[in-house]
Amino acid sequence: MRINASEYQPDILEDLGWDSCFQKHFQALTIPGSVPARVISESKGSFQVHSGYGTLAARVSGRMRYLAREKEQYPAVGDWVAVKPLIGERKGIIQVVLPRKSKFSRKVAGERTEEQIVSANIDTVFIVSSLDGGRNFNLRRIERYLTLAWSSGTTPVIVLNKVDLCGDVDMYIRSVESIAPGISIHPVSAKRKLGLGALRRYLTKGHTAAFLGSSGVGKSALINALLGVNKQETGEVREDDRMGRHTTTRRELILLPGGGIVIDTPGMREIQLWAGEEYLKEAFQDIEALAEQCHFSDCSHNTEIGCAVRAAIVRGELEPSRLDSYQKLQGELKYLASKEEHGTRLYEKQKWKKIAKWSKELQNRPDILL
Repeated sequence: MRINASEYQPDILEDLGWDSCFQKHFQALTIPGSVPARVISESKGSFQVHSGYGTLAARVSGRMRYLAREKEQYPAVGDWVAVKPLIGERKGIIQVVLPRKSKFSRKVAGERTEEQIVSANIDTVFIVSSLDGGRNFNLRRIERYLTLAWSSGTTPVIVLNKVDLCGDVDMYIRSVESIAPGISIHPVSAKRKLGLGALRRYLTKGHTAAFLGSSGVGKSALINALLGVNKQETGEVREDDRMGRHTTTRRELILLPGGGIVIDTPGMREIQLWAGEEYLKEAFQDIEALAEQCHFSDCSHNTEIGCAVRAAIVRGELEPSRLDSYQKLQGELKYLASKEEHGTRLYEKQKWKKIAKWSKELQNRPDILL
């Protein structure tokens, strides 16, 4: 099926989350022949985007590839882009990524200090755990997700799935409340379609929510339940540890029939932080409040005299594992910041080395500019 220039339907953009802010950025670009589109999936450098012309297969332009220094400058699922449709084909060329209002990022796996954008322009992050036993419910993992969510500029919501397999749901809710004060918590069952109305209230027209969590917690099953059809592939969990297999293999943006947009993501076995240390204050408000009462303003909460955090542990008001998690994440973020700073210095050094070499060649061969 080919694009016909007369079939353009701009009204679909609002359903995809288009607003006046994105419109302003797009108009400032003044790229002839381009139209706004939203990235709905990505696989090995190829993209599917949805625009007023419908869904197009797209790739980034050569100029954009040349100018992009980091991976985060490439499109991610949820991004709004300026794309030049190829009239006569159902394809397009992505010219530029519009400024993001939010992005959910983590550090890439391995030793490289590089940002991986999981999804962009999200309003709500559904952090999904399951109550079927095994390792799919982990408070320390939820703390990591909350830290990333606060740093992304989105609103975190905790979803406890598979309540039909749990004998004491209230106990799990209380344990989550102890580490996430003020965060909305919704017990649901995708299989039994219980509690889904609470999730639908977030999914109004143009509102985007991303489902994040380990394999096997039921992210795709929840999306299927909200869609009313089995669009997303689901799989069984292992009996020994209740961990799932990776049935979702790529990030994908999906329009819900009653309004709202959801992004399904593959399960994350490794969650390396990509955030500033200041975002721990949001995820660990209880420890931050106690720290203000410490005798020393730079208290490390280890052996200092007058440490209010340690005193709270002695009184039984704070779990030692909660402080251990806080200190571990704090250490990770400090290490990440130092590696990032080193990488920036190295980049600047290499850049000016190239400039100096080019300048020397210019002095020896002034004809190089002719």
